[in-house]
Amino acid sequence: MTTSSSSSKSLKKDFAGRQLRNAIAYGITLVVTLLALALLAYLLIYLLIHGTGAINWDFVTKEPTALGEEGGGIAPSLVGTGTLVLLSMIVGVPFGIGFGIYLSEYATNSWFSRMARIAINTFIGVPSIIAGIFVYFVLVKPMGNFSAIAGGAALGIIMIPILARTAEDVLQLVPNSIREAGLALGVPRWRVILTLVIPAARGGLITGGVLAIARVAGETAPLILTALGNEFFAGSLFEPIDEITLRILKYARGPYDIWHEQAYGAALLLVVGVALGSLLLRLTTRGQRIKAQ
Repeated sequence: MTTSSSSSKSLKKDFAGRQLRNAIAYGITLVVTLLALALLAYLLIYLLIHGTGAINWDFVTKEPTALGEEGGGIAPSLVGTGTLVLLSMIVGVPFGIGFGIYLSEYATNSWFSRMARIAINTFIGVPSIIAGIFVYFVLVKPMGNFSAIAGGAALGIIMIPILARTAEDVLQLVPNSIREAGLALGVPRWRVILTLVIPAARGGLITGGVLAIARVAGETAPLILTALGNEFFAGSLFEPIDEITLRILKYARGPYDIWHEQAYGAALLLVVGVALGSLLLRLTTRGQRIKAQ
């Protein structure tokens, strides 16, 4: 009887200790989450206060004015950003997704596969300026000028390891039973991947793509060495081109108040653009999540 009572008290004490540790962990994570949300809210409110006044129709449709003059806009920067992101997708999406498919579906536990994964993880953490330096010596110097092609290539290189890592992780979450069902019917492996595995992982792949686009859309350092920037609309892909982060950098460092206000406005547009992209992502994948449930 004494042994049973002692055991019961020990269990209650242990349970109380677990509850206390759980409450402490919950409190810490709650505080950290609230701090992160507060910082994000502060950033958004700060941009709204300082940047809303600069946003109007001329701001998004006109070219920049002469130094220090009122008015003007960032239309070349917006068009340039879209152009560079599109070029980066042409470079990054096929190579990144293809790399991820190989690692998930074909790679074995060989030295080559291990080295490939180490390379991906390494390049994800490498400063983006390294990609800019590489493209500068490989494309810019041989071509003799800065260009949209060089800028898109630099951003595409940054996008490849992000997409490869995301694609591998997402594809590995697809149940093996889906692959086995297709193979059991005599379907070739490449067709099983294209028609069964990739559609099953579509939501995750789209998420990874949007995150990669958001990453490269906010890059500045590699574009200084590749795209350079332009006060006007680029006449071709082989000319220097402007980008919204390059415009923010120039205006933020300038001596004119109107430039500072427009820098805040451009930053606000960039944040809103990323937020709208995330919202579009959720709307695009919502139907698939409902079907999966």
